[in-house]
Amino acid sequence: MRVTVVGAGVVGTMHAWQAVERGHQVVQIERESEARGASLRNFGQIWVSGRAGGEELEAALRARELWEEIGARVPALGFRAIGSLTPVRGPLELAVAEAAVARADAPARGYKLLTPGEARAVNPALRGEFTAALYCERDAAVEPRTAQLALREELLKNPAYTFLPGREVREVVGAGTVRDDHGDVHHAEAVVLCTGAWLGGLVRELAGPGLPVRRVRLQMMQTDPLGEPLTTSVADADSFRYYPAYASPALDELNARQPQAETAAAHRMQLLMVQRADGGLTIGDTHEYEHPFAFDTVEEPYEHLTGVVESLLGRPLPRVRHRWAGVYAQCTEPGRVVHRQQVRDGVWLVTGPGGRGMTCSPAIAETTANELGW
Repeated sequence: MRVTVVGAGVVGTMHAWQAVERGHQVVQIERESEARGASLRNFGQIWVSGRAGGEELEAALRARELWEEIGARVPALGFRAIGSLTPVRGPLELAVAEAAVARADAPARGYKLLTPGEARAVNPALRGEFTAALYCERDAAVEPRTAQLALREELLKNPAYTFLPGREVREVVGAGTVRDDHGDVHHAEAVVLCTGAWLGGLVRELAGPGLPVRRVRLQMMQTDPLGEPLTTSVADADSFRYYPAYASPALDELNARQPQAETAAAHRMQLLMVQRADGGLTIGDTHEYEHPFAFDTVEEPYEHLTGVVESLLGRPLPRVRHRWAGVYAQCTEPGRVVHRQQVRDGVWLVTGPGGRGMTCSPAIAETTANELGW
C-alpha cells in the first residue's frame, strides 16, 4: 500500500512511522525544510496527569507506552520517564489535589499526594515552601526540538520511506492523489493531511467552513542550564484550572475563593516546566484564543512565570536565553482528542489535537492506521 503524509510535525511524522512499521510505502511532504510549528515550540511533555477521563486518558496512556517503545529504539528522542510534581499551597489547592487522588482512574495515572519532604526526595531542586505536591508517575518527556529529526533519521533507514521537504500540497486531483507546488503528482491509496495550525487554503477548501477546530497562540521561554537536575517536570496549581482531570467541587471552591493572579488570569496561564537535555528549563505558558493574534510577545507573562518558578525553586532563575510564541490547532468538540475527517476519496484530515499533540500523537496515528485498515 502507498501512503502520502502531508506535514512533518509530530502528528504527521507519527503517521509516517505507523505506515512504515506496517510495511507500506510512504512519501512524507513538508512545505518547509523542516517542521517549525507547535511540534517544536512545546514542552516535550508526555502529559498524562491532566487529561480528561475516558477516551483522552486512554489515548494518553497508550501514547505513553508507544513513546517509551519508540524511545528505546531511537535514543535521540531523549525519552525520559521522569514523572511530574505539582506543588500546592494552602487548604484550597490541597483540596483539589486530594480530589484528584480520589479519582477512580488515579492509579492509572500514577497519582500520589506527597509531603514536602517526600516531594524533595523525588526532586531536590524544589527548595521553596509548599504544603504538599501531587505526583504523577506516568508523565514523561522527550526533546521537542529534535524529536522529529530523530524519528526521520530512523525512518530514512528504510527504503520504503521518502521525505520531500520544501513542497506545498496545493490540490487533490483524484482519489488518493495530490499535486504539489512543484507540479509533481503523488499517487497513493491513502493521503493523510497533518497540517497542524495551517487551516486555510487547501484545508478550508476540502473540509468546508464548519471545521470544528480553532487556533490557539501561546508564549514560552527557555533558560540557561539550571546547574542541577530538575528530576521531574513541574506544574503549579494554576494547571488545576486548565486541565479537565482536576474538575471537582474543590476546584470550584478554589476558583471562587482564590482567583488567579491578575496577569495569569488575563493571559489564561499555568506554569509547566521541563528540564532540557542541556540543563536549561523550558517554561510556559499562556493561551490566546481571540483572532487576530498579536504579532509580538509581551513581558508580563514572563515576569509572572519567573516569580512562580523562583518561589518553587527557592533560588533565582537562570538567564532566559529564548522567548517565543507558537500557534496550535485545537478541536472544539468536547471529548474529542483530535478531529479526523475523510475529506475526499482516499484523503483524510487529522488535525486539532491542541495541547495534546506531543503527548498523544503516537496513539492518534495508531488509531488512524487501524481505522484506515493499514
